[in-house]
Amino acid sequence: MTHPLLGLPPLSAARFASIEDRVARLLGTAQDVVITQGEALLPLEGAIRGAAGPGTTALNVITGPYGQTFGDWLRDCGATVVDLSVPFHTAVTAEQVREALAAHPEIDFVSLVHAEAATGNTNPVAEIGTVVREHGALFYLDAVASVGAEPVLPDAWGVDLCVIGAQKAMGGPAGVSAISVSERAWARMAANPRAPRHSYLSLLDWKERWIDGGRRALLHAPAQLEMLALEACLERIEAEGLETVTARHASAAAATRAGALALGGGLEPYVHEAAQAAPVATTLRTPPGVVASELVARVLAEDPGLPLAAGGGALAKDMIRVNHYGPAATVETVRSSLTALGAALAGRGPAVDPQAACRAAEDAWG
Repeated sequence: MTHPLLGLPPLSAARFASIEDRVARLLGTAQDVVITQGEALLPLEGAIRGAAGPGTTALNVITGPYGQTFGDWLRDCGATVVDLSVPFHTAVTAEQVREALAAHPEIDFVSLVHAEAATGNTNPVAEIGTVVREHGALFYLDAVASVGAEPVLPDAWGVDLCVIGAQKAMGGPAGVSAISVSERAWARMAANPRAPRHSYLSLLDWKERWIDGGRRALLHAPAQLEMLALEACLERIEAEGLETVTARHASAAAATRAGALALGGGLEPYVHEAAQAAPVATTLRTPPGVVASELVARVLAEDPGLPLAAGGGALAKDMIRVNHYGPAATVETVRSSLTALGAALAGRGPAVDPQAACRAAEDAWG
């Protein structure tokens, strides 16, 4: 008996284009949208290598590990990079960006992560976009973690290159991603002699061979399973309503934060200000003497289905991440996570009160 996911017919160009159109509607954009056949690192790197080169001066905003990666790519392209770093427990402000641009008027490219799921902060893209637009720089945005958890509006915010992935708040597949590209960004890439061509990293290949050709002939055979999963994910969001989906994530973040504060045990939000905390995931700081990675390992040994993770790298010592995104953005998930963390912290420091944590989470929900 043939498995229903085997022997699928090739995905047609028309269906591929229709899924791109749905992504464009999700983003409220009139820009060209290209679906890329790979995890979001593919268009993130492709966009930087396409738009940046030896003549580029880039402002690279670092509010977490992905901002650091973008700086590495920009330098590898030959760009001059001005890093604007802020502590990971906060967000960058539009005024900080304005000051950096004023100090370096030659900047013509700005790279920013919208929501850093790894650190739990989110940046005010609308306000920053106004500043970048006034300066005249090209604006590159990583919205992989934020899309579906909070509004992502590249046209309204003046974003020229906006990359999304489906694997977090959208609740979809990890093996496919998308990017919206403004006319200014296409022109910058076309004028860049170092922009990838005839390459898997090349966005210009898609522009010239797919978009300019009326989206009638695909560059290669698309991965049917990932494309069908993305289509199903978009259908689910459309049926629930994007505003409802983002509200559910905002409620999960508010509930997790309130519950963690009520839990006790020395646990506290990693991002100091609630307004700067990302709806996609809540990061928590462990009390002194409690190693986050060890605490999470104990919790997951009891219940491996909980959406908990320790911070990456040096953050593994004192950061816990509650990944309340996609299907996990529910009050039940928040309650279960808080209860499990309370049980793991019991007897290891200040007293914990899981019942108070659950009541606070339920009060904050909605």
